[in-house]
Amino acid sequence: MKLASIFLSLGGLVLAGALFFGSVVRLPSASPAGAPRGPFIDYRDEKPGNIRKITLQDLPEPYATKSAGNGSNIVPRPANAWPQVLPGFKVELYAAGLKNPRLIRTAPNGDFFVAESEPFQPDSDPGEIKVFRGISSDGKPQHMEVFAKGLKQQFGIAFYPPGPNPQWVYVGNVGSVVRFPYQNGDLQARGPAQHIADLPCCGDHTTRNLEFSPDGKTMFVSVGSGSNVNDPDTTPHEKNRADILAFNPDGAGMRVYAAGIRNPVGLAVNPTTGELWCSVNERDALGDNLVPDYITHVQEGGFYGWPWWYMGGHQDPRHKGKHPELKDKVITPDVILQPHNASLGMTFYKGKQFPQEYQGDIFAAEHGSWNRATYVGYELIRIPLHQTGRASGEYEDFMTGFVTDDGQVWGRPVSVAVAPDGSLLVTDDGSKSIWRVRYVGK
Repeated sequence: MKLASIFLSLGGLVLAGALFFGSVVRLPSASPAGAPRGPFIDYRDEKPGNIRKITLQDLPEPYATKSAGNGSNIVPRPANAWPQVLPGFKVELYAAGLKNPRLIRTAPNGDFFVAESEPFQPDSDPGEIKVFRGISSDGKPQHMEVFAKGLKQQFGIAFYPPGPNPQWVYVGNVGSVVRFPYQNGDLQARGPAQHIADLPCCGDHTTRNLEFSPDGKTMFVSVGSGSNVNDPDTTPHEKNRADILAFNPDGAGMRVYAAGIRNPVGLAVNPTTGELWCSVNERDALGDNLVPDYITHVQEGGFYGWPWWYMGGHQDPRHKGKHPELKDKVITPDVILQPHNASLGMTFYKGKQFPQEYQGDIFAAEHGSWNRATYVGYELIRIPLHQTGRASGEYEDFMTGFVTDDGQVWGRPVSVAVAPDGSLLVTDDGSKSIWRVRYVGK
Protein backbone atom coordinates (compact mmCIF):
# COMPACT_ATOMS: atom_id res chain seq x y z
CA MET A 1 0.00 0.00 0.00
CA LYS A 2 2.82 2.40 0.83
CA LEU A 3 4.45 1.76 -2.54
CA ALA A 4 1.14 2.34 -4.28
CA SER A 5 0.65 5.61 -2.41
CA ILE A 6 4.13 6.79 -3.33
CA PHE A 7 3.51 5.85 -6.97
CA LEU A 8 0.22 7.78 -7.07
CA SER A 9 1.85 10.82 -5.48
CA LEU A 10 4.66 10.79 -8.00
CA GLY A 11 2.13 10.38 -10.79
CA GLY A 12 0.27 13.44 -9.54
CA LEU A 13 3.48 15.46 -9.52
CA VAL A 14 4.30 14.38 -13.06
CA LEU A 15 0.80 15.30 -14.18
CA ALA A 16 0.95 18.69 -12.48
CA GLY A 17 4.33 19.38 -14.02
CA ALA A 18 3.09 18.48 -17.47
CA LEU A 19 0.13 20.81 -17.14
CA PHE A 20 2.25 23.62 -15.71
CA PHE A 21 4.54 23.56 -18.72
CA GLY A 22 1.62 23.54 -21.14
CA SER A 23 1.85 19.94 -22.34
CA VAL A 24 -0.92 17.39 -22.26
CA VAL A 25 -1.23 13.99 -20.68
CA ARG A 26 -2.77 10.88 -22.15
CA LEU A 27 -5.92 9.71 -20.40
CA PRO A 28 -8.28 6.78 -21.06
CA SER A 29 -10.62 7.15 -24.04
CA ALA A 30 -13.76 6.53 -22.02
CA SER A 31 -15.06 7.41 -18.56
CA PRO A 32 -17.29 4.96 -16.66
CA ALA A 33 -20.49 4.22 -18.54
CA GLY A 34 -23.44 6.17 -17.20
CA ALA A 35 -21.33 8.91 -15.56
CA PRO A 36 -23.24 12.22 -15.48
CA ARG A 37 -22.10 14.54 -18.25
CA GLY A 38 -24.67 17.37 -18.34
CA PRO A 39 -24.62 19.44 -21.53
CA PHE A 40 -21.17 18.13 -22.42
CA ILE A 41 -21.37 14.62 -23.83
CA ASP A 42 -19.16 12.07 -25.52
CA TYR A 43 -19.44 9.69 -28.47
CA ARG A 44 -21.60 7.25 -26.48
CA ASP A 45 -24.37 9.87 -26.27
CA GLU A 46 -24.31 10.69 -29.97
CA LYS A 47 -27.37 9.16 -31.63
CA PRO A 48 -29.21 10.36 -34.75
CA GLY A 49 -32.02 12.69 -33.74
CA ASN A 50 -30.59 13.77 -30.38
CA ILE A 51 -30.85 17.54 -29.91
CA ARG A 52 -28.15 19.58 -28.16
CA LYS A 53 -28.03 23.16 -26.94
CA ILE A 54 -25.09 24.61 -25.02
CA THR A 55 -25.26 28.10 -23.53
CA LEU A 56 -22.73 30.46 -21.98
CA GLN A 57 -24.11 29.54 -18.55
CA ASP A 58 -22.97 25.94 -19.10
CA LEU A 59 -19.28 26.83 -19.47
CA PRO A 60 -17.02 25.62 -16.64
CA GLU A 61 -14.07 27.49 -15.22
CA PRO A 62 -10.71 27.01 -16.95
CA TYR A 63 -8.82 23.92 -15.76
CA ALA A 64 -11.94 22.43 -14.13
CA THR A 65 -10.61 19.18 -15.58
CA LYS A 66 -7.16 18.14 -16.72
CA SER A 67 -6.03 18.74 -20.27
CA ALA A 68 -5.99 15.38 -22.05
CA GLY A 69 -3.91 14.11 -24.93
CA ASN A 70 -6.24 11.47 -26.36
CA GLY A 71 -5.80 11.31 -30.12
CA SER A 72 -7.63 8.62 -32.05
CA ASN A 73 -5.77 5.69 -33.56
CA ILE A 74 -7.76 4.90 -36.69
CA VAL A 75 -8.64 1.24 -37.17
CA PRO A 76 -10.04 -0.41 -40.31
CA ARG A 77 -13.81 -0.31 -40.38
CA PRO A 78 -15.08 -3.37 -38.51
CA ALA A 79 -17.33 -5.70 -40.48
CA ASN A 80 -20.41 -4.74 -38.48
CA ALA A 81 -19.74 -0.96 -38.41
CA TRP A 82 -21.67 1.47 -40.60
CA PRO A 83 -22.70 5.13 -40.26
CA GLN A 84 -26.04 5.48 -38.48
CA VAL A 85 -28.90 7.82 -39.49
CA LEU A 86 -32.57 8.28 -38.62
CA PRO A 87 -35.24 5.97 -40.04
CA GLY A 88 -36.16 7.11 -43.53
CA PHE A 89 -32.56 7.85 -44.45
CA LYS A 90 -30.02 5.43 -45.91
CA VAL A 91 -26.21 5.55 -45.98
CA GLU A 92 -24.27 4.13 -48.94
CA LEU A 93 -20.57 3.95 -49.70
CA TYR A 94 -20.08 6.23 -52.71
CA ALA A 95 -16.27 5.87 -53.08
CA ALA A 96 -13.54 4.05 -51.15
CA GLY A 97 -9.78 3.54 -51.26
CA LEU A 98 -9.00 7.25 -51.64
CA LYS A 99 -5.77 8.87 -50.47
CA ASN A 100 -7.00 11.53 -48.07
CA PRO A 101 -10.36 13.02 -49.08
CA ARG A 102 -10.86 16.41 -47.50
CA LEU A 103 -13.11 19.21 -48.76
CA ILE A 104 -15.86 18.38 -51.27
CA ARG A 105 -17.72 20.89 -53.45
CA THR A 106 -20.51 20.40 -55.97
CA ALA A 107 -19.83 22.19 -59.27
CA PRO A 108 -22.70 24.04 -60.98
CA ASN A 109 -22.98 21.22 -63.55
CA GLY A 110 -23.30 18.60 -60.76
CA ASP A 111 -19.76 17.17 -60.69
CA PHE A 112 -18.11 16.69 -57.29
CA PHE A 113 -14.66 18.26 -56.76
CA VAL A 114 -12.65 16.71 -53.93
CA ALA A 115 -9.34 17.94 -52.46
CA GLU A 116 -7.05 15.01 -51.69
CA SER A 117 -4.49 16.63 -49.46
CA GLU A 118 -1.82 14.67 -47.63
CA PRO A 119 -0.11 16.26 -44.60
CA PHE A 120 2.87 18.03 -46.14
CA GLN A 121 6.28 16.41 -45.96
CA PRO A 122 9.33 17.49 -48.01
CA ASP A 123 9.27 14.21 -49.95
CA SER A 124 5.48 13.78 -50.13
CA ASP A 125 3.55 13.66 -53.39
CA PRO A 126 1.93 16.94 -54.43
CA GLY A 127 -1.79 17.14 -53.72
CA GLU A 128 -4.56 16.64 -56.24
CA ILE A 129 -8.06 17.83 -56.97
CA LYS A 130 -10.24 14.97 -58.24
CA VAL A 131 -13.56 15.14 -60.05
CA PHE A 132 -16.26 12.54 -59.46
CA ARG A 133 -19.10 12.50 -61.96
CA GLY A 134 -22.57 11.14 -61.48
CA ILE A 135 -24.19 8.54 -59.27
CA SER A 136 -24.79 5.14 -60.85
CA SER A 137 -27.71 2.83 -60.12
CA ASP A 138 -25.59 1.09 -57.48
CA GLY A 139 -24.65 4.40 -55.84
CA LYS A 140 -21.10 4.68 -57.21
CA PRO A 141 -19.37 7.36 -59.32
CA GLN A 142 -19.90 6.99 -63.04
CA HIS A 143 -16.52 8.52 -63.78
CA MET A 144 -13.47 9.94 -61.98
CA GLU A 145 -10.58 12.10 -63.23
CA VAL A 146 -7.71 14.08 -61.72
CA PHE A 147 -8.54 17.72 -62.39
CA ALA A 148 -5.26 19.26 -61.14
CA LYS A 149 -1.97 18.17 -59.55
CA GLY A 150 1.04 19.81 -57.95
CA LEU A 151 -0.84 21.50 -55.10
CA LYS A 152 0.38 21.98 -51.54
CA GLN A 153 -1.98 21.01 -48.71
CA GLN A 154 -4.87 22.26 -50.77
CA PHE A 155 -8.27 22.47 -49.13
CA GLY A 156 -10.69 25.16 -50.30
CA ILE A 157 -12.38 24.94 -53.71
CA ALA A 158 -14.64 27.63 -55.19
CA PHE A 159 -16.15 28.27 -58.62
CA TYR A 160 -16.05 31.76 -60.11
CA PRO A 161 -18.04 33.70 -61.05
CA PRO A 162 -20.97 32.50 -58.92
CA GLY A 163 -23.83 31.14 -60.95
CA PRO A 164 -24.38 28.48 -63.60
CA ASN A 165 -21.40 29.23 -65.87
CA PRO A 166 -18.11 29.56 -63.95
CA GLN A 167 -14.89 30.34 -65.80
CA TRP A 168 -12.44 29.47 -63.03
CA VAL A 169 -11.85 26.97 -60.24
CA TYR A 170 -10.13 28.66 -57.29
CA VAL A 171 -8.08 26.51 -54.88
CA GLY A 172 -6.73 27.39 -51.45
CA ASN A 173 -3.20 26.05 -50.90
CA VAL A 174 -1.59 26.37 -47.49
CA GLY A 175 0.29 29.53 -48.55
CA SER A 176 -1.57 30.82 -51.60
CA VAL A 177 -4.73 31.04 -53.62
CA VAL A 178 -4.47 29.82 -57.22
CA ARG A 179 -7.03 29.37 -59.97
CA PHE A 180 -7.45 27.14 -63.01
CA PRO A 181 -9.35 28.00 -66.19
CA TYR A 182 -12.56 25.99 -66.33
CA GLN A 183 -15.81 25.51 -68.17
CA ASN A 184 -18.78 23.39 -67.15
CA GLY A 185 -18.06 19.72 -67.67
CA ASP A 186 -14.27 19.95 -67.69
CA LEU A 187 -12.69 16.93 -66.04
CA GLN A 188 -9.17 18.36 -66.34
CA ALA A 189 -7.99 21.93 -65.92
CA ARG A 190 -7.78 23.86 -69.20
CA GLY A 191 -4.45 25.36 -68.26
CA PRO A 192 -1.83 25.73 -65.53
CA ALA A 193 -2.50 27.29 -62.15
CA GLN A 194 -2.52 31.08 -62.01
CA HIS A 195 -1.27 32.63 -58.77
CA ILE A 196 -3.88 34.95 -57.25
CA ALA A 197 -2.73 35.81 -53.72
CA ASP A 198 -0.20 34.90 -51.05
CA LEU A 199 -1.48 33.73 -47.66
CA PRO A 200 0.12 33.34 -44.23
CA CYS A 201 1.75 29.93 -44.30
CA CYS A 202 2.75 26.97 -42.26
CA GLY A 203 2.77 26.16 -38.56
CA ASP A 204 -0.48 24.92 -37.07
CA HIS A 205 -3.75 24.99 -39.02
CA THR A 206 -3.10 24.62 -42.72
CA THR A 207 -6.64 24.55 -44.13
CA ARG A 208 -7.40 27.55 -46.36
CA ASN A 209 -11.04 27.60 -47.36
CA LEU A 210 -12.60 29.81 -50.03
CA GLU A 211 -16.02 31.29 -50.68
CA PHE A 212 -17.32 34.09 -52.92
CA SER A 213 -19.97 36.61 -52.00
CA PRO A 214 -23.23 36.17 -53.95
CA ASP A 215 -22.46 39.19 -56.12
CA GLY A 216 -19.00 37.81 -56.97
CA LYS A 217 -17.21 40.95 -55.82
CA THR A 218 -15.51 39.49 -52.74
CA MET A 219 -13.42 36.38 -52.19
CA PHE A 220 -13.39 35.22 -48.57
CA VAL A 221 -10.41 33.16 -47.36
CA SER A 222 -10.19 31.50 -43.95
CA VAL A 223 -6.77 31.42 -42.27
CA GLY A 224 -6.36 29.64 -38.94
CA SER A 225 -3.98 30.68 -36.19
CA GLY A 226 -0.41 29.44 -36.24
CA SER A 227 -0.64 28.18 -32.66
CA ASN A 228 -2.96 27.34 -29.81
CA VAL A 229 -2.62 30.54 -27.80
CA ASN A 230 0.23 32.76 -29.05
CA ASP A 231 -0.33 36.49 -28.66
CA PRO A 232 -0.32 38.30 -32.02
CA ASP A 233 1.07 41.35 -30.20
CA THR A 234 4.35 39.54 -29.65
CA THR A 235 4.30 36.81 -32.32
CA PRO A 236 4.81 38.16 -35.86
CA HIS A 237 3.90 34.75 -37.31
CA GLU A 238 0.29 35.37 -36.22
CA LYS A 239 -0.17 38.42 -38.45
CA ASN A 240 -3.33 38.08 -40.58
CA ARG A 241 -4.07 34.71 -39.00
CA ALA A 242 -7.10 33.60 -36.98
CA ASP A 243 -8.98 35.78 -39.44
CA ILE A 244 -11.30 35.59 -42.35
CA LEU A 245 -9.60 37.67 -45.03
CA ALA A 246 -11.34 39.32 -47.94
CA PHE A 247 -9.89 39.96 -51.42
CA ASN A 248 -11.06 41.15 -54.79
CA PRO A 249 -11.45 38.17 -57.14
CA ASP A 250 -8.12 39.06 -58.79
CA GLY A 251 -6.33 38.84 -55.43
CA ALA A 252 -5.99 42.59 -54.87
CA GLY A 253 -7.40 44.62 -52.01
CA MET A 254 -6.68 42.25 -49.13
CA ARG A 255 -8.36 43.21 -45.86
CA VAL A 256 -9.46 41.57 -42.62
CA TYR A 257 -13.17 40.82 -42.81
CA ALA A 258 -13.50 39.35 -39.29
CA ALA A 259 -10.91 38.63 -36.60
CA GLY A 260 -10.26 36.58 -33.47
CA ILE A 261 -11.51 33.33 -35.04
CA ARG A 262 -8.94 30.75 -34.01
CA ASN A 263 -9.38 28.30 -36.88
CA PRO A 264 -12.32 28.97 -39.23
CA VAL A 265 -12.28 25.83 -41.36
CA GLY A 266 -15.75 25.61 -42.89
CA LEU A 267 -17.05 28.50 -45.00
CA ALA A 268 -20.46 28.79 -46.66
CA VAL A 269 -22.85 31.52 -47.75
CA ASN A 270 -26.43 31.27 -46.52
CA PRO A 271 -28.53 31.21 -49.71
CA THR A 272 -31.51 32.69 -47.83
CA THR A 273 -29.81 35.71 -46.25
CA GLY A 274 -26.56 36.04 -48.26
CA GLU A 275 -24.58 36.01 -44.99
CA LEU A 276 -21.20 34.33 -44.65
CA TRP A 277 -21.06 31.53 -42.07
CA CYS A 278 -18.12 29.59 -40.68
CA SER A 279 -17.33 26.58 -38.50
CA VAL A 280 -14.53 27.08 -35.99
CA ASN A 281 -12.01 24.97 -34.07
CA GLU A 282 -11.45 26.77 -30.79
CA ARG A 283 -8.38 26.56 -28.50
CA ASP A 284 -7.14 23.62 -26.45
CA ALA A 285 -5.51 22.85 -23.10
CA LEU A 286 -8.06 24.54 -20.79
CA GLY A 287 -9.81 21.29 -19.88
CA ASP A 288 -12.25 18.79 -21.34
CA ASN A 289 -15.10 21.28 -21.68
CA LEU A 290 -13.30 24.45 -22.76
CA VAL A 291 -13.34 26.05 -25.20
CA PRO A 292 -16.39 24.96 -27.24
CA ASP A 293 -16.14 24.85 -31.00
CA TYR A 294 -18.85 26.79 -32.80
CA ILE A 295 -20.72 27.61 -35.99
CA THR A 296 -21.86 31.16 -36.61
CA HIS A 297 -22.73 33.78 -39.16
CA VAL A 298 -19.81 36.17 -39.56
CA GLN A 299 -20.24 39.86 -38.94
CA GLU A 300 -18.09 42.15 -41.06
CA GLY A 301 -15.60 43.82 -38.71
CA GLY A 302 -16.57 41.38 -35.98
CA PHE A 303 -14.19 40.18 -33.25
CA TYR A 304 -14.65 36.68 -31.84
CA GLY A 305 -12.08 36.73 -29.04
CA TRP A 306 -8.97 34.72 -29.89
CA PRO A 307 -6.50 34.60 -28.20
CA TRP A 308 -7.31 36.89 -25.26
CA TRP A 309 -11.01 36.15 -24.81
CA TYR A 310 -13.60 33.54 -25.73
CA MET A 311 -17.37 33.11 -25.88
CA GLY A 312 -18.71 36.55 -25.08
CA GLY A 313 -16.06 37.97 -22.79
CA HIS A 314 -14.47 35.09 -20.87
CA GLN A 315 -10.75 35.78 -20.52
CA ASP A 316 -8.20 33.12 -21.34
CA PRO A 317 -6.17 32.77 -18.11
CA ARG A 318 -2.99 32.47 -20.14
CA HIS A 319 -3.51 36.10 -21.19
CA LYS A 320 -4.81 37.47 -17.91
CA GLY A 321 -5.08 41.25 -17.87
CA LYS A 322 -4.47 41.75 -21.58
CA HIS A 323 -6.74 43.87 -23.79
CA PRO A 324 -9.55 44.66 -21.33
CA GLU A 325 -10.93 47.07 -23.92
CA LEU A 326 -11.90 44.11 -26.11
CA LYS A 327 -14.00 42.24 -23.54
CA ASP A 328 -17.32 43.81 -24.51
CA LYS A 329 -16.60 43.46 -28.22
CA VAL A 330 -16.38 39.67 -28.23
CA ILE A 331 -19.25 38.24 -30.26
CA THR A 332 -21.04 35.18 -28.91
CA PRO A 333 -21.46 32.69 -31.77
CA ASP A 334 -24.86 31.47 -32.97
CA VAL A 335 -24.37 27.76 -32.20
CA ILE A 336 -22.06 26.50 -29.45
CA LEU A 337 -20.82 22.95 -30.11
CA GLN A 338 -19.08 20.35 -27.98
CA PRO A 339 -15.55 21.44 -27.01
CA HIS A 340 -12.80 19.87 -29.15
CA ASN A 341 -15.32 18.53 -31.72
CA ALA A 342 -13.03 19.78 -34.53
CA SER A 343 -15.83 21.21 -36.62
CA LEU A 344 -14.72 21.28 -40.28
CA GLY A 345 -16.65 21.52 -43.56
CA MET A 346 -20.24 22.77 -43.71
CA THR A 347 -22.97 23.40 -46.26
CA PHE A 348 -26.54 24.67 -46.50
CA TYR A 349 -29.12 22.16 -47.67
CA LYS A 350 -30.62 23.39 -50.95
CA GLY A 351 -31.82 20.02 -52.26
CA LYS A 352 -35.38 18.78 -52.68
CA GLN A 353 -34.96 15.12 -51.64
CA PHE A 354 -35.05 15.50 -47.85
CA PRO A 355 -38.31 16.42 -46.07
CA GLN A 356 -39.31 20.09 -46.15
CA GLU A 357 -38.21 20.76 -42.58
CA TYR A 358 -34.58 20.26 -43.67
CA GLN A 359 -34.74 22.99 -46.31
CA GLY A 360 -32.09 25.66 -45.73
CA ASP A 361 -30.54 23.90 -42.73
CA ILE A 362 -26.81 23.55 -42.11
CA PHE A 363 -25.00 20.24 -42.22
CA ALA A 364 -21.49 20.21 -40.73
CA ALA A 365 -18.76 17.58 -40.37
CA GLU A 366 -17.27 17.08 -36.90
CA HIS A 367 -13.84 15.52 -37.37
CA GLY A 368 -13.46 14.39 -33.75
CA SER A 369 -11.52 15.28 -30.63
CA TRP A 370 -7.97 14.70 -29.42
CA ASN A 371 -7.80 17.12 -26.43
CA ARG A 372 -10.51 15.40 -24.42
CA ALA A 373 -10.46 12.43 -22.02
CA THR A 374 -13.42 10.87 -23.82
CA TYR A 375 -13.91 11.11 -27.58
CA VAL A 376 -16.50 13.52 -28.94
CA GLY A 377 -17.39 14.52 -32.48
CA TYR A 378 -16.79 11.97 -35.23
CA GLU A 379 -20.21 12.71 -36.72
CA LEU A 380 -22.27 14.80 -39.11
CA ILE A 381 -24.56 17.32 -37.41
CA ARG A 382 -27.57 19.31 -38.55
CA ILE A 383 -28.30 22.87 -37.45
CA PRO A 384 -31.98 23.70 -38.00
CA LEU A 385 -32.59 27.23 -39.28
CA HIS A 386 -36.38 26.85 -39.19
CA GLN A 387 -36.80 28.14 -42.76
CA THR A 388 -35.85 31.62 -41.48
CA GLY A 389 -32.08 31.54 -42.04
CA ARG A 390 -31.58 32.05 -38.28
CA ALA A 391 -30.22 29.60 -35.72
CA SER A 392 -31.74 29.02 -32.27
CA GLY A 393 -28.52 27.61 -30.80
CA GLU A 394 -29.63 24.00 -31.15
CA TYR A 395 -27.95 21.32 -33.18
CA GLU A 396 -28.85 17.70 -33.90
CA ASP A 397 -26.80 14.53 -34.24
CA PHE A 398 -27.49 13.47 -37.83
CA MET A 399 -25.01 10.76 -38.85
CA THR A 400 -23.05 8.93 -36.16
CA GLY A 401 -21.41 5.52 -35.67
CA PHE A 402 -17.81 6.31 -36.62
CA VAL A 403 -16.67 5.14 -33.17
CA THR A 404 -17.47 1.60 -32.04
CA ASP A 405 -19.12 0.93 -28.68
CA ASP A 406 -15.74 -0.01 -27.21
CA GLY A 407 -14.12 3.27 -28.34
CA GLN A 408 -12.40 2.29 -31.60
CA VAL A 409 -12.39 5.12 -34.17
CA TRP A 410 -12.71 4.03 -37.80
CA GLY A 411 -13.99 7.17 -39.53
CA ARG A 412 -13.57 10.97 -39.39
CA PRO A 413 -16.00 13.17 -41.35
CA VAL A 414 -14.33 16.17 -42.99
CA SER A 415 -16.72 17.88 -45.39
CA VAL A 416 -20.21 17.68 -46.84
CA ALA A 417 -21.87 18.69 -50.11
CA VAL A 418 -25.36 18.51 -51.60
CA ALA A 419 -25.67 16.38 -54.75
CA PRO A 420 -27.96 17.43 -57.63
CA ASP A 421 -30.48 14.74 -56.61
CA GLY A 422 -30.64 16.18 -53.08
CA SER A 423 -28.61 13.48 -51.33
CA LEU A 424 -25.56 14.40 -49.22
CA LEU A 425 -21.98 13.37 -49.90
CA VAL A 426 -19.65 13.28 -46.89
CA THR A 427 -15.87 12.90 -47.11
CA ASP A 428 -14.17 10.77 -44.45
CA ASP A 429 -10.37 10.84 -44.18
CA GLY A 430 -10.40 8.14 -41.50
CA SER A 431 -11.73 5.36 -43.72
CA LYS A 432 -10.56 7.19 -46.90
CA SER A 433 -14.10 7.17 -48.22
CA ILE A 434 -17.01 9.27 -49.44
CA TRP A 435 -20.41 8.41 -47.97
CA ARG A 436 -23.78 9.16 -49.54
CA VAL A 437 -26.86 9.88 -47.41
CA ARG A 438 -30.21 9.75 -49.19
CA TYR A 439 -33.81 9.93 -48.08
CA VAL A 440 -35.88 6.86 -48.92
CA GLY A 441 -39.09 7.73 -47.06
CA LYS A 442 -40.75 6.56 -43.89
